[in-house]
Amino acid sequence: MSTNSPNPYQHKIITIPNLISLFRLLLIPLFAWLYMKGEYAWTVAVLGISGLSDIADGIIARKCNMTSDLGKVLDPVADKLTQFVMMLCLLTRFPSMRTPLIVLIVREITNALTGAMVIRKTGMVLGAEWHGKAATVMIYIMMLTHVIWYSIPVNVSGLLCTLATLMIIISLVLYTRRNVEAAG
Repeated sequence: MSTNSPNPYQHKIITIPNLISLFRLLLIPLFAWLYMKGEYAWTVAVLGISGLSDIADGIIARKCNMTSDLGKVLDPVADKLTQFVMMLCLLTRFPSMRTPLIVLIVREITNALTGAMVIRKTGMVLGAEWHGKAATVMIYIMMLTHVIWYSIPVNVSGLLCTLATLMIIISLVLYTRRNVEAAG
């Protein structure tokens, strides 16, 4: 479909991508429960399903011109809650998880505030950019490695947490700059 064609789904609430994002939200208590029970293989499986459904909802939204304003909010909320809850679970075993978790919280609060400025000034909901996706990939690599590798060495854990933190910081700076410029 042409990118110039009108999007009949822009203001819709019930769309296939939005339902997939809702499904991902419903998976959060399941993987947290599985992790806390020590069912790490099942935790990875549920996180994998969540990740694959995240990719599917993005593809469907773009290829079928089903992007919606709600989806631009719901999809990242599902991503961030998944990441936040999984990092909290991991924090019970890995103190190095504290830094990426705190930086992620700071990024999301900053994005929410600057994103609200953009909406207020322009009426637009801006979508994700490459650096946000790269940060998400790095966070998932960090999380899954910690779940799969039960006795991960402290230095490997620290390295993964540092790399994820750096990518979150890069994303924080770039999103803040974009949002401030868009609202300006």
